[in-house]
Amino acid sequence: MEEIDRQIVTLLASDGRMSFTELARRSGLSVSAAHQRVRRLEKRGVIRGYVALIEPADLGLPLTAFVSIKPFDAAAPDDAPQRLAHLASIEACHSVAGEESYILKVRVPSPAVLEDLLQQIRAAAGVSTRTTIVLSTPYENRPPDL
Repeated sequence: MEEIDRQIVTLLASDGRMSFTELARRSGLSVSAAHQRVRRLEKRGVIRGYVALIEPADLGLPLTAFVSIKPFDAAAPDDAPQRLAHLASIEACHSVAGEESYILKVRVPSPAVLEDLLQQIRAAAGVSTRTTIVLSTPYENRPPDL
């Protein structure tokens, strides 16, 4: 990736709502050149989209947990992500190396709802779970160091 494209990605990762005028000014390009480069980065899939970062607690989801899952049967198909996709409380699913197969990031309103979600995960995917509850989050969603 060219250095100017790295700079554009870095700028947009820290402020996805940055105007093309500001992006051009900060990257040293013309507005049309900045716009073309962003469109090219989007077309290549380097920039996959733009999101609003929300405060989950303000939406009634103060409890965050990481749920590690491991299949009961190692010979079973590796389809847990598809089996769990319908559970909206699962914010992210990461395939991992190690004893567990996946780590799920979940957000829920209460421990009781977490307990219910864990039962749903176990039943839907045929897995055992190990749960770590988040006490605080000093930082998250940091832009990559390019």
